[in-house]
Amino acid sequence: MDDDFRFEADLARAATPPAWWYLDPARLELERERVFGRTWQLAGYAEDVSRPGDVLATEVAGEPVVVARGGDGALRAFSGVCRHRAGPVARGKGNRAALRCGYHGWTYGLDGSLLATPEFEGVCDFDRSAVRLPAVRVSAFGSLVLVQLDPRAPALEAVLGEMAAETAGLGLERLRFYRRHDYEVGCNWKVYVDNYLEGYHIPVVHPGLFREIDYVAYRVETRGRHSRQHAPVRSAAPDSLYRRELAPGKEPEALYYWLFPNLMLNVYPDNVQVNLVLPLGPGRTLVRFEWLVPDPVRRGLDAEFERSFAFSDEVQAEDRAICEAVQRGLRSRFYDRGRFSVKRENGVHHFHGLLAAALA
Repeated sequence: MDDDFRFEADLARAATPPAWWYLDPARLELERERVFGRTWQLAGYAEDVSRPGDVLATEVAGEPVVVARGGDGALRAFSGVCRHRAGPVARGKGNRAALRCGYHGWTYGLDGSLLATPEFEGVCDFDRSAVRLPAVRVSAFGSLVLVQLDPRAPALEAVLGEMAAETAGLGLERLRFYRRHDYEVGCNWKVYVDNYLEGYHIPVVHPGLFREIDYVAYRVETRGRHSRQHAPVRSAAPDSLYRRELAPGKEPEALYYWLFPNLMLNVYPDNVQVNLVLPLGPGRTLVRFEWLVPDPVRRGLDAEFERSFAFSDEVQAEDRAICEAVQRGLRSRFYDRGRFSVKRENGVHHFHGLLAAALA
């Protein structure tokens, strides 16, 4: 299809991308290459690779990646594809002295160097010392470990911008993984991100959430490559999910951070909920919810969080239903593109600008 979309920086005059952006398989492949393949992506958490020998295998934009803590204490990341015949050099996570390919047993050090090539005698013009796993950039943000496939992309610190300073006092580095819930949603990944980046739909779609927050004071701030949503809480109930472990004298508020293109941090007084949005196809998306807390084995924690998980499931069911309805609507012959609420949809407009720039 001809791409006739030109991003309009003036929100009052701007229109959304055309519907086909959310439907076309070729568009998704371009996004995998230019968006997911060129941005910092969540690989795991610091606790996964905290000790020398810890290894974490993951996938980023369809690319197998291994993150490893070397014997020298350095954190490194590599391609997870063996240099011999493309076998996997690691699976899952654990602690090991080396990476051993699951196909023919080629072995690599935790610095990416090739250590052993079983039964490879007699091969001409092969210098084992010159063969190694290609390096991938890796960096930490609080307890999050992120990787970057593009060597030319800006450093994580530059991408985070003000977000690093804004979250510095939240103690993100002390948080540990507690629970994961995965949801498959029948929509394009951008439909889900669009929905996340505005509170405009809350009065209609989320009656329970609407009762908790001060919608009139709800606002979205956009900066660089991230945005922050402020959701002041109006519920005075002491057992409100937004008041649990709230510091004395502090007003309850939920903060929703988004980092382009697909990482969300939902910040509450006693936990941070990490959302990762992963495209499975033009009309299918995996949304991963992971809860981080200071002490995941604390006695009584499960009972405390039972309501949190139930409320999260309720909100996610509502979001899933409306996102799937929107995906069906995008296939309508009567719809092409729409306009923005200047008051409520600046976050969505900001996302579209970053997306258009990445795809240009």
